[in-house]
Amino acid sequence: MRELEGKVALVTGAGSGIGRAAAVLLARRGAKVVVSDFSREGAEATRNTIETEGGKAIALAVDVRKAKEVEELIKVAVDRFGRLDVAFNNAGASHPWARLARISEEDFDRTIDTNVKGVFLCMKYEIPIMQQLGGGVIINNASSSANRPSERLSIYSASKCAVVGMTNAAAIEYGKDNIRIVAISPGWINTPPVRELMSREGTGDILSRMIPLGRLGEPEEVAEVVCWLASDRASYISGGNIMVTAGMNL
Repeated sequence: MRELEGKVALVTGAGSGIGRAAAVLLARRGAKVVVSDFSREGAEATRNTIETEGGKAIALAVDVRKAKEVEELIKVAVDRFGRLDVAFNNAGASHPWARLARISEEDFDRTIDTNVKGVFLCMKYEIPIMQQLGGGVIINNASSSANRPSERLSIYSASKCAVVGMTNAAAIEYGKDNIRIVAISPGWINTPPVRELMSREGTGDILSRMIPLGRLGEPEEVAEVVCWLASDRASYISGGNIMVTAGMNL
């Protein structure tokens, strides 16, 4: 099924985890993919996977907190592939697992700048290109923590609430330009940060009780949601926050 044939998709934070899974699946569905990550090695590894499977991709190292780098990312994407149809703004960061009063200002700034400013900058430069092309789809990665704040992840939770709010406002502002903008909120997904958290004594038992399906999600399961939202099968979905949590937020 190559329902995204002829489309160009951008994925930030594509060097590992959900971002890598989404980039690879978008390519399998026919899209040319712009792979971006803070880690050049991670971005290039994802690009290599796509190209090994016969897809087309370019890889760039980008810090989404920096406007000039994001602007250049979008410019390179359009210069190379001629358009931008889909953007999955996935790059994110968190602070150490701690109560609010023990979180440093440095960790606060890094979390907010990556998760909130990063999504803002990406949309700021993606939207004008999509307006010129007559439409597009932007998917912003939030988190189940936006709906159910996580103890010891207070600033991370706040940042993801901001992503959902910004997504919904932008969806209203740019719907008339045929740009669909939607958030997704993964729950506990089998990624390195989650595995590290679950390695803490007793955490695994707590999480297993929190998740009705009784298991972690896989990055590929989130990628399926991204590809569906990017396709015409989701053509009447804009705004809102799609939960990918195995019922954890019910």
